[in-house]
Amino acid sequence: MTVSATFTVALANETATAHLMADLALLVGPGDVITLSGDLGAGKTAAARAMIRYLANDSALEVPSPTFTLAQSYDLPFPLLHADLYRINDASELEEIGLSPLPEGTLALIEWPERAPDALPEDRIDIAFSHRPALGSTARAAEITGYGKAAAPVARLEALRKFLADAGFLDAARERMPGDASTRSYARLIRDDGTSILMNSPRRPDGPAIYDGKSYSAAVHLAEDVKPFVAIDNGLRAHGFSAPAIRHADIDSGFLITEDFGSAAIVEGDPPRPIVECYEAATDMLAALHRETLPETAPLAPQLTYDIPVYGIDTWLIEMRLMLEWYLPDRGAEISNHRRDEFVTMWRALLEKPAAAPRTWVLRDFHSPNIIWLGDRTGILRIGIIDFQDAVLGPAAYDLVSLLQDARLDVPEQLELALLTRYIKARRVTDNQFDPASFAELYAIMSAQRNTRLLGTFARLNRRDGKPQYLRHQPRIWTYLNRSLAHPALSAVREWYAANVPPPLP
Repeated sequence: MTVSATFTVALANETATAHLMADLALLVGPGDVITLSGDLGAGKTAAARAMIRYLANDSALEVPSPTFTLAQSYDLPFPLLHADLYRINDASELEEIGLSPLPEGTLALIEWPERAPDALPEDRIDIAFSHRPALGSTARAAEITGYGKAAAPVARLEALRKFLADAGFLDAARERMPGDASTRSYARLIRDDGTSILMNSPRRPDGPAIYDGKSYSAAVHLAEDVKPFVAIDNGLRAHGFSAPAIRHADIDSGFLITEDFGSAAIVEGDPPRPIVECYEAATDMLAALHRETLPETAPLAPQLTYDIPVYGIDTWLIEMRLMLEWYLPDRGAEISNHRRDEFVTMWRALLEKPAAAPRTWVLRDFHSPNIIWLGDRTGILRIGIIDFQDAVLGPAAYDLVSLLQDARLDVPEQLELALLTRYIKARRVTDNQFDPASFAELYAIMSAQRNTRLLGTFARLNRRDGKPQYLRHQPRIWTYLNRSLAHPALSAVREWYAANVPPPLP
């Protein structure tokens, strides 16, 4: 087998080993296989334990060696299998204990892989530990090798380690942070002088090139690298809004270290519900942003700018087709080409109004998971914005829909209407030409567009990406969708959906 990528790391102690495994955890996921080799006492189990504890976000989690049980399973952000093959005599025994083939959709950590080399997949990462007594009794070396498709994450791990070293964060403690629906991953870096956020944003299209030769992400202007995040961050900060300061950046590789806004949410309780004061401030922040005369470019670096793409009819239609392509088949409601053409024709006519509306920066996912409450600041500066790399130029109503029809929690209709009114009043203070009725119509149209797209997006996240947790939001999306379809401007859409789109399962 050809070795595709390899490098060696010196590890002074178990803490250094834990940092290495935390960094690797940012870059791997379900289906990946990591083998841990080395002599007795070389640090294999300590490395596996460190990764499991990092993914569990529990430094005290009991992680026994699987020497006698052979395999131990963990339910982490994704399934993880920790196996020890020391007592295996040959590969045929693995089938008897359920390790051949390895379970699908599971990250596998395998100690003593040399006991059953023929059973290992070609695409894998091997970490070979060895003692380094000359450097101290606890010192180890780790030779990390990526075979086949696993060469890419190993090369990226080497680049990440260099980035952290150059930025002075290689010895910082790591704390796992929840990811999002994208390929990005995050960690909190903890040093004596405070905390920062590490963002791993690999360049990667979302889906094959099936939209006139473009991936889905390119067709609908979703960020495929870290450059849009940096540019919009710079632009928001330049206009006086609370976006995190970027402290260190490797734009080409897609690594950032940013200011840590903390984790104070704008929701509370279980199930979560809006904190009214926070939602009012967020509404005011949007009104302030939309009062600005914003440029069509944002500063990326000295002498470099980023052209913000336009969010228009063709993009909206591609997004909404996800409902036809993913949601309807899930509900057993395949439709004819004639019905699809009706859908597109109906929506293309309706979307002419928002396409003709004045354009502003649309942050795209301005809702509770992406808003941090900065209670030590004042006014709209209390709204910390952390997710805006997919920003586009489009109608102001879109982000207000994102906030007031939060896909992940119930916003009571009475609160939604109160905040919509608050926004309209704030806009009219500085613009007596602002038309509340026209804006309310745009709000309903963009609500129906966004929630149609989300029905399909969440179905795709489940079926294509193995993320079933998003399905639980579909009934809420359906509720929001029907609120907007009640607007008179959407009567034709309401009738079409009633005839062709079944509600989600509870």
